Amino acid sequence: MTFVDEVKNAVTPRAALLVMGVLALQLLFIASYVGALHKPRPTDVPFAVVAPAQVSEQLVTRLDALPGSPLDPRPLGDAAEAREQIMNRDIDGALIVSPTGTTDTVLVASGGGTVLAGSLTGIIEKVEATQRRTVRTLDVAPASPDDFDGLSSFYLVVGWCVGGYLCASILAISAGTKPANRERMLIRTATMALYSIAGGIGGAVIIGPVLGALPGSVWGLWGLGALIVFAVGMTTLALEALTGVIGIGLAVLIIVIAGNPSAGGAFPLPMLPDFWRAIGPALPPGAGTWAARSIAYFKGNALTGPLLVLSAWAVAGTALSLLLSMRHEPAGTTDGTATTGTATGTVPGGSTAA
Repeated sequence: MTFVDEVKNAVTPRAALLVMGVLALQLLFIASYVGALHKPRPTDVPFAVVAPAQVSEQLVTRLDALPGSPLDPRPLGDAAEAREQIMNRDIDGALIVSPTGTTDTVLVASGGGTVLAGSLTGIIEKVEATQRRTVRTLDVAPASPDDFDGLSSFYLVVGWCVGGYLCASILAISAGTKPANRERMLIRTATMALYSIAGGIGGAVIIGPVLGALPGSVWGLWGLGALIVFAVGMTTLALEALTGVIGIGLAVLIIVIAGNPSAGGAFPLPMLPDFWRAIGPALPPGAGTWAARSIAYFKGNALTGPLLVLSAWAVAGTALSLLLSMRHEPAGTTDGTATTGTATGTVPGGSTAA
């Protein structure tokens, strides 16, 4: 055989296409992660100002006009309302101006991201210095000292997502990427549900009682973890049922390449570029990271939105998987009725053989 013939035998057209797809995923991975994380800076961060009436409007205008628009300031009536809005995750920080002294207070919540909390403090310190005022920082939802840079929630969710699409990928290729009929898909869905329950409780116990990295309800994190794993797993099964083995690559594209850098893990959403900030909350890693931090540090507030997002992925993945499986008859059927292992036929001479 010639060298060209050897190449043709070694690399089939299908393999070549798959390799090209892997190359595309590799380049997209680099572009997505570097594009999202190479130059983080706060932009339009929801921020409250509590100040005497005679200076409130002027201060809001000054903060709104800062170069690069790091803050989206709005006036509030009192410090208690500012604290409540931070805990409800409506705003990320607040400046409380002292009506009598020259030392003001900036409220932050490092549980939502220590990098963002530090950035807000730095911005306000520079603004206050121009007015010959000083600032003290009050962290109303502090990150755990064992949760460095507030990353534990993000890594927990990444682990759940990885488990979801790997388990689904194994289930999808266990029969050699054979299209799943309805019965097989029901079995895969049930298996995915059981795996999700186990993965959810395992992650919650490790991150909480075992390592002590996150406070908050173990039961709440268990439920969240099970939902994340199931949503990602069923999405992967649906994509595989729709496109074959390529669906596993599409799951990696959605969850890993698009979802992880936009999740607000390493840098909270207000510090990401517009594109990643827009898609992050709609993808499982972003919704999961927000929900995990809410459970751990914000008394379970602001959970409705991310739980609806995760539920939508789970429902859509399950429904699409089951609908696509109905295109395939159970193995061994020709007219919709399963065979029982006995066949009859006519042999030469007109006799019937069973």
